[in-house]
Amino acid sequence: MSDFIQTSPVRNLQNAAQDHFIAAEAPWSGLVRKGQTIRIEDSLGQQAIDTLFYRADDFSERYSNQDTMRMQGAAYIGIGTKIMSNEGNVMLTMTADSCGRHDTSAGACSCESNTVRFGHGTKYLHACRDNFVLEVSKHGMGKRDIVPNINFFMNVPIRPNGEMTIVDGISAPGDYVELVAEIDVLCVISNCPQINNPCNGFDPTPIRVLIWDGED
Repeated sequence: MSDFIQTSPVRNLQNAAQDHFIAAEAPWSGLVRKGQTIRIEDSLGQQAIDTLFYRADDFSERYSNQDTMRMQGAAYIGIGTKIMSNEGNVMLTMTADSCGRHDTSAGACSCESNTVRFGHGTKYLHACRDNFVLEVSKHGMGKRDIVPNINFFMNVPIRPNGEMTIVDGISAPGDYVELVAEIDVLCVISNCPQINNPCNGFDPTPIRVLIWDGED
């Protein structure tokens, strides 16, 4: 088994404190308490899952991709990664990963970026930024609170010269990541609706989110 892939002990799904089905192209948000484990599952494979984290009692403290990459000295999210905040605090730790490739550099798709990349005919298409705006608004936040995010299961090779591109995902049906919350966090997800590049295999699909208490 690769050093970058590690599955968790077999969990009893019936013991999950929360079990959420997230439809294709849809957003979701939920509270993850300190000590709880959140599993984000790519149910049908090759589905990018754009994700943000905010400190539950102070949304001005939120995920920082720069601090996360700097702390671990790597461009990708993987086993043992400390998910860092803009205040330099550890928000979560990744404890299991059955896939092995998760981006935090390419950001979220938007109507504007779709237009630039794929032509003006794509401007009407739904995008992750729309999902994020919709979901954070439920918690009193707005566009300015959306920061560079994690793209779980999105395959973005980075060349030695720094160039990067989105290519076919490598995640299989049922692949998942698990993270343990080090503080209370709000998790915000956009189940990516992109159909113009291969991050979703050109076919967005549903995902699943489960949350366990303690060692359940």
